[in-house]
Order: sequence, then C-alpha cells, then structure tokens
Amino acid sequence: MSTTKTPSAEQGAHSNYRRSLGTIALTATGLGSIIGSGWLFGAERAAAIAGPAAILAWVIGALVALTIALTYTELGSMFPKAGGMVRYGQYSHGSLAGYLAAWANWIAIVSVIPGEATASVQYMSSWDFGWAQALYDGKELTGTGVGLASVLLIFYFFLNWFAISLFAKTNTAITVFKVVVPALTASALMLAHFDTDNIVHHGGFTPNGWSSVFTAVAVSGIVWAYNGFQSPLNLAAEARNPGRSLPKAVVWSILIALVIYVALQVAFLMAVPGDKLAAGGGWAGLGFNSPLADLAIAWGLNWLALLLYADAFVSPSGTGMIYAATTSRMIQGVQENGHLPGIFGKVDKKTGVPRPALLLNLVIAFLFLAIFRGWGSLAEIVSVATVISYITGPVAVMSLRRVSPDLKRPVKLKAMPVIAPIAMIFGSLVLYWGRWPLTGKVILIMAVGLPVWAWYEIGKPLTQGRKPWAELRPHLKAGAWMVAYLLVMATVSYLGGKEFGGKGYLPEGWDIALVAVIGLAFYYWGVRSSWRNPTLVQAESEMRAAEAAAEAGETEGAKASVGA
Repeated sequence: MSTTKTPSAEQGAHSNYRRSLGTIALTATGLGSIIGSGWLFGAERAAAIAGPAAILAWVIGALVALTIALTYTELGSMFPKAGGMVRYGQYSHGSLAGYLAAWANWIAIVSVIPGEATASVQYMSSWDFGWAQALYDGKELTGTGVGLASVLLIFYFFLNWFAISLFAKTNTAITVFKVVVPALTASALMLAHFDTDNIVHHGGFTPNGWSSVFTAVAVSGIVWAYNGFQSPLNLAAEARNPGRSLPKAVVWSILIALVIYVALQVAFLMAVPGDKLAAGGGWAGLGFNSPLADLAIAWGLNWLALLLYADAFVSPSGTGMIYAATTSRMIQGVQENGHLPGIFGKVDKKTGVPRPALLLNLVIAFLFLAIFRGWGSLAEIVSVATVISYITGPVAVMSLRRVSPDLKRPVKLKAMPVIAPIAMIFGSLVLYWGRWPLTGKVILIMAVGLPVWAWYEIGKPLTQGRKPWAELRPHLKAGAWMVAYLLVMATVSYLGGKEFGGKGYLPEGWDIALVAVIGLAFYYWGVRSSWRNPTLVQAESEMRAAEAAAEAGETEGAKASVGA
C-alpha cells in the first residue's frame, strides 16, 4: 500500500538531520512557540469572553495541555523522528486514523504562521501614523496589511531556509527577549494601576457565567498558545538526547508559560480604566487594537508602549519562525506516511532543512492569510483544529502499549493508564466548549482533506492496476472510531446547551457529563481498534536496527580503547 515506505529511503532522509538541539534549545523552542501573539491579544480576548474569570481559563488550559502533553512525551521519546506529531496515529491505527490526525494537526499548526504575521501587523495599526492605521480596519487586515503580513511570512521562510543551527541560535535569543518583555509588561502595568474594583463591579468575577470560562479556554487563543508544546516533539529528529530532553522541554515550557500568562491576565484586568468598562457595557465591550500597548499609553508608560510595539514583531515573528520549521518537518512526516509526493520528504544534505516542505507550507500560509485576515478568526479555527488533533495522543500511547509492549520507551509513566483517558475527556470537553457552529465548521475542514487520502490509498493503486480493498480493509476498521467520534461530537455540539451555541436540547450540566462519557467510550474503542499495521512493523524494524548499530559502535569503541 501507499502507507509503506522502504526503510532505506526514510532512514536516508533522516540521516541528513543534525542532532544538535539540547534541552535548553528544545525548551526555548516550546516556550517560544507558546509565547507568540497569544500574550499580546489573549488577555483581552479571554477577558471579553469570561471577564475576570479568564484567570481560571488560563489555568484550566494549562492543565489540559499538560495532561495531553504527557501522553505525547512518551510517544516522542519512542519515535524521535521529524514531524513526530503527524506520525503517532499512523503507527497505532494505520492510514485512515493516521491521516485524519495528521491533517488536523497540520491545519492547526500551519495556520499559526499567518496568524503570527497578522498579529504583528495588527499591533502596528495603533501607531500614530496614517499609513499604519490604514493596515487594519478594526475587524481584519486591509489589502496593504495583508501585503505587509506577506513580507513577514517570507522573512520567516528565509530564516529557516539555510540551517537548523541558525534556527536554534536565533530562536534561543528571541525566546529570552520574549520571556523578559511579557514579565516586564505585567510588572509595569500592575505598578501603574491595580484597580481591584474591576473584579467586583461590571458583572463580578464571572459576568457571563461559568460556561464562558470554558469557552474562553477553547476559542480565545488559550489552546492556540499552549499548543506550542508540540514544537519540541516535531523537532525530535534533531534532539541530541530525545529520551531525556523532550519530556523536560515539553513540561517546563508549559509551566513557565502558565506563570507568565496568568501574570499578564491579572495585570490586564486591573489596568483597564473603570470608565472605559462602564462606557463599553462591561468586559465584552472592550475593543483595543493593541491591548497591552493601549493600556501602557493610558497610564503614561510610553516607554513600555514602544517596547511592546517592537515586541509585536519579535514575539510573533519568533513563533512564526518556529512553526515554519516544525510544519516543514510535519510535511515530511505526512509524506513518509505515504500521503504526499516523494519530493516533500527530501532533506537538503548540506543544511539539514526539508526545503520542498518549507516551500509548500509557505504557499499554504499565503492561502490562510488571504482567507482569514484577523487574529481572532484565525485563533478560533486554530484552537478547535488543535483540539481535534489532541485526541490522537491519549489513544495512541495506550494502543502502542497494547500492540507493541516490548518497544523501547525512554519515557514510561506508571500513571499513564489513568492519565490517557483523562486527557481524552479533557480534549473532548474543550472541543465541545468551542461552541457550535465553529465546531461543525472545523470538523467539516477535517473532511476536506479526505480526497487526498482517498487518492493515495484507493485512486493511485487502481491506476496502477492494483486492487487495494483487501489491504485497505483493516485500516478502515481501525480508523472507524475516529470518523465516528467526529460525527458524534458534531451532533452533540449541535444539540448541546445554548451557552455553548447549541440548540439547547441537552440540559446544562448533563451536556458536560455526556461529553465526558463520549470521550471515555471512544478512548476505549480507539485503544481496542489498534493493530500491528505495516507502518508500525517498519518502525520497529528501524528502531531495532538503530539499537544494534549503536551497540556495535559501543563494542568497537571499547575494543579500540582496550587495544590502546
């Protein structure tokens, strides 16, 4: 089938990568992905949805991300390959589930790149110049704004074109700046104005009810922000010691980001002028173009506003650069799964960069920029697509423990049998909190990618005179749980509580319980559906060959030292 690739071809491509990234560089990659445009806009957007309770939304988001990330750290350490996040479903369930998971993950990640460019240009629109203010009309970028954002996309592209070592050096320096500036911003705003009345008045702590807190987790950019934990996993092929460094990088990047985001949210809530809240009818009436910079100017912190305007380029650009790197590795992973032309699996021998994949993602980023011109609209799409991609990890990690128990696991948590189903429930709840019709729209986007899968799995074999049905049958059987899951979740979202955009047929509270039960049921179905498919068998063979080569090298080294 097209899902099988010769080991020599895949190993040859991966041998061109440079294993040069240590724990610090990988943590900087994760943290740099998490702290992008989200910190510039997330505090205001979360507050507009949930009011002061947005603080809790960031904590809930971190808990969800951390739980799901723990499932991926075991998978990432097992399979330290480029674009790891698009591979795990293929290993555990074959081509259909693997492709759907990869498609959702890629859509979620590649759309971040134009989102970061959009954020930079949107912040520029607050500059006191006519040409700058003409970049954004209050809802989306104008034609000139799109043009400038396109220039930024090309900039991200060229920073990744030359070498992974250049990427690592540039990213670590940028990440330091990205951590310092948010921390300084939160501190300065708190010192300038800390009005606790903002929490008491204007609707209180939860002006829109507790359901708004959950919706804020799903669509305000919180899931988008924390999704950056994936970046170290997608660069696993370039990690010096993936078994040790990947888990540390993933966990530490989430925890450090949580502290920064909560501090920023508190600072924002207390710094908003009370009269502006009163005039706008509460938190939902806020309408800053450049939220933190506008508050800095309001309280006379002009130096901070200038710093924020500068960082509006640095932070999103740093994240855009990271995602340009990681999505190119994801494309290579999809190609090695058998669902893209061979050219996208090529890695430049001199630089260690998958340049054809980088070019493809640049084209797709331009397409997203043309369709979704505002940060808010992109944040919603990215967030829900991200959640759909999350469900692969909990199911895949326990599936592989079932069908391949002897596979070497540098990271193996004893509590994983408990963590994995909880992660599946969390992912399902966040998907439901995303609100109908957005959930339905993103699930429809998942279906848009199926013709590509059908061509490589059915159409192409038929044109070659082969009959793929017998070979395809176990892939379809193993992937049926994921197709059914998406359809069921779309139906529940449509019928669910009005506070989550549904028709209100499900009573408040009972809808949450139902989604949790659905998540748990599909988790067990998914785990039981896993099988030793050709891709997994091939991966096991490659890993055994690599271990044997490493042992042989150590033996030769020991003999040489004795002889000396």
